[in-house]
Amino acid sequence: MTEPKRTCPDCNQMAEGATRREFLAASAAAGSALVLGSGGLLAAEEKPRGGSDSETLVQQLFGTLNEQQKAACCFDFDDPLRLKVDNNWHITKVRLGKDFTADQQDLIRQIFVGLHSEEYADKVFHQVEHDGGFKNCSIALFGQPGSGKFEFVLTGRHVTRRCDGDSVEGAAFGGPIFYGHAARSFNESPQHEDNVYWYQALRANELYQALDGKQRKMALLGRSRGEHGTETVKLKGTAEGLAGIPVSELSEDQRRLARQVMEDLLMPFREKDRQECMQLVRKSDVNKLHFSFYKDENIGNDEVWDVWQVEGPTMIWYFRGKPHVHTWVHIRDSV
Repeated sequence: MTEPKRTCPDCNQMAEGATRREFLAASAAAGSALVLGSGGLLAAEEKPRGGSDSETLVQQLFGTLNEQQKAACCFDFDDPLRLKVDNNWHITKVRLGKDFTADQQDLIRQIFVGLHSEEYADKVFHQVEHDGGFKNCSIALFGQPGSGKFEFVLTGRHVTRRCDGDSVEGAAFGGPIFYGHAARSFNESPQHEDNVYWYQALRANELYQALDGKQRKMALLGRSRGEHGTETVKLKGTAEGLAGIPVSELSEDQRRLARQVMEDLLMPFREKDRQECMQLVRKSDVNKLHFSFYKDENIGNDEVWDVWQVEGPTMIWYFRGKPHVHTWVHIRDSV
């Protein structure tokens, strides 16, 4: 029996009911092997292709902009638009394929690719191409690269990425980001075949499987927070009232697994951003992180939870895998 149709207000499309999932233990093991590799942790620093980091390329891009382009996509650093995030939006009216030269488009592509790890850069770029088209994305620049604080922001369907050169102190990625993927269809199957980011859910579900019965009762909830644009990543600043099971309630083995899950969630991103994220998470106390899984938003009713989140006083990682993957991330050192 299929579930009734549901409207996805954020994508403005109709979500169809999904069939029951045939999820085997071998699938989880394969997913784990994919993301962990032989050593389980990423040690070597991964350099963006082309030899220049993304911040340097942003400065080069800024130097190529004409006055018309600057008027359309350049703002003061403190403009409130800088911290907006959504799942399918354009931060400015410009489009990469229409309002920028071929050389500028190539620079923007290099900036974007350089924000990701060597392993995932091509996968993520093709995800953006598939879901909305890279040339249909838009950009904005806040402040002036090379003369103080600045931030480059690229947006489109299923993508919000930032490059700030650490101008935003104490904020991973320079502020909230979004990523998503509708791999084979808008309404993905229970297995989420070919979804670039589904491995993250498999890793989070491994942690759930490691919980005992009492712990699962704490971690498994009804429905998630839902999506509300920038409000989705609003931080609470306190551990009081956070949903789910806190890391402090886990055994030492479970805590190690929770920390490893956090490391693996960051695998698509470049090394410097991964390191900054984990430093900020540790600074705000890993034991205050809460893991939640949502039984009422489960494709196929198979108890492989499609929707889950990690939340702490100064971070949110909300993964909504129904009807396809949307992920909201915001990590800071304080609120």
